[in-house]
Amino acid sequence: MQVNTLNLSAFPHPHSAAIGTYGVLSYAVAQRRREIGIRMALGAQTRQIGAQFSLGLRLLATGTILGLIGSWLAGRAMQSVLFDVPALHIATLLGAALVMSVVSLIACLIPARRATLVDPIQALHTE
Repeated sequence: MQVNTLNLSAFPHPHSAAIGTYGVLSYAVAQRRREIGIRMALGAQTRQIGAQFSLGLRLLATGTILGLIGSWLAGRAMQSVLFDVPALHIATLLGAALVMSVVSLIACLIPARRATLVDPIQALHTE
């Protein structure tokens, strides 16, 4: 049985992206907990609190676009060394972009949801 090492080496990368995105956004929620509590105590709606964490979604869109452009440029640059392989395989690029987008979207939504569930009294009391 032959194992394709390329497939095995590509497996941890979506997990690393998800863990990194989740870590950054969780840290942002933890740092702004008091501010979120004050905003909610003053009457902010949960959708307004969740919208403050749209940075992750903007980073997701920017990273996806730059990644697709970079892979296209790299494929074009390596075209002379690739034999019987297309320089730009659309299905692979779109599949990778889709997987990374879904993983990053889930990693962005969990901290944003946690921010909307902050209890104002508890957030103000713990500080």
